[in-house]
Amino acid sequence: MSDTAQRRSRPHPLQLLNSDGRPHPVENIMAVSVLILGLASFVVGMILRNSAGAGPAIRIIATATGLIALVVGLYAQMVSATREQRVIIVTGIIAGFVGLALGLGQGGF
Repeated sequence: MSDTAQRRSRPHPLQLLNSDGRPHPVENIMAVSVLILGLASFVVGMILRNSAGAGPAIRIIATATGLIALVVGLYAQMVSATREQRVIIVTGIIAGFVGLALGLGQGGF
């Protein structure tokens, strides 16, 4: 029974974004997805920047994921409810913008 009580006492990782005490599942999912898309765009953009023979597919991936992270991130920023969500969203927006810029700098779409 103590094992069950320990499992209940640990908050879900997305619950850490609810600092106001109310659940915001849609906003939390948007914040995390913007962060993941932004970081993916940043990583692909850096691979594109450092790779001499990168094909057009990697350019399109970097540009598209960066653009999606930027647009969804701006909307998520408008509807976000807590400071923790905004920190994650802005981090994803910045990473997505850098990935988008690196993709566009190599030819974009």
